Amino acid sequence: MTTATTRAARDFRGTHTEGRSPEELRELVSHVGAELELAPAEHIIEWAAATFGKRFCVTSSMGDAVLSHLASQVVPGIDVVFLDTGYHFAETIGTRDAVEATLPVNLITITPVQSVADQDLAHGADLYKTDPDRCCQLRKVEPLARSLAGYDAWATGLRRAETHNRVIAPVVGWDARKGKVKVSPLARWSDEQMERYIAENSVLVNPLAYDGYPSIGCWPCTRRVAPGDDPRSGRWAGTGKTECGIHS
Repeated sequence: MTTATTRAARDFRGTHTEGRSPEELRELVSHVGAELELAPAEHIIEWAAATFGKRFCVTSSMGDAVLSHLASQVVPGIDVVFLDTGYHFAETIGTRDAVEATLPVNLITITPVQSVADQDLAHGADLYKTDPDRCCQLRKVEPLARSLAGYDAWATGLRRAETHNRVIAPVVGWDARKGKVKVSPLARWSDEQMERYIAENSVLVNPLAYDGYPSIGCWPCTRRVAPGDDPRSGRWAGTGKTECGIHS
C-alpha cells in the first residue's frame, strides 16, 4: 500500500460522504477482491478507508479488541459499531466501555427497536428458547442492518480458523442481502497470529475468553466450551443452530 493511500486512509473522515449504488459496489468488489486476498490486514483496512471514507465502519462483538485496535492504528477516529442486544454478559459491556475509553475510535452502540421486556410482551417470555432464530433476527440481524444504512462497507472480525462454515469467507466480498461490501481483514489469521498480536500490542480481551468462552454471544445462548472442543460449540448448544444470521 502506498504512502499516499495510507495518508488518504488517515484523512478519510472528511471524504467520500456520498454513497455508491449497489451496482457500483458490486463491480468494485469484483475488481479488487482477488487482488487484496493475500494483502496484510493493515493494507486491507487502508484500502477500505481510502475507498469508502466516512461510509466505512468496523463492527465488533467485543470478544476482543483486535480489529478495533488494528483499525484505530490505521485510521484514528474510525466508527466502531457495537450491537447491544440487551442480553450481553457484563464482561462484554465492560470490554466495550474499555475500548471506548482507551482506543482512538468513535464507538457507536446500537440497540434493537424493542427492549427485552417489550419483546417478551410481544412474543412471549424467553424467545431465545422458543424461537432462537426469530430472537436473533429481532435483536441482531435487523438492528445491524439498520445501523449500516449510512455505510457502503463494513469490517468484521470473521476468521476462517474459527469454524468450518467460515472457511470460504472472502477478505473483501459482496453481501447481497445488505447490498454492501463486507471486509474481513483478519480472515486469514490463525489463532496463533491473534494471540501474538494481542500480546505484542496489549490488546483488550473479554475476560470470558480466559474462562472457557472462546466464542462469546448473548448469555442465555452461550456456554463454556471444554478444552479441545470446537470453539463455537458453546453457542446455541444442543439446538443445531450455528450462526445468528448476520454472517449467513
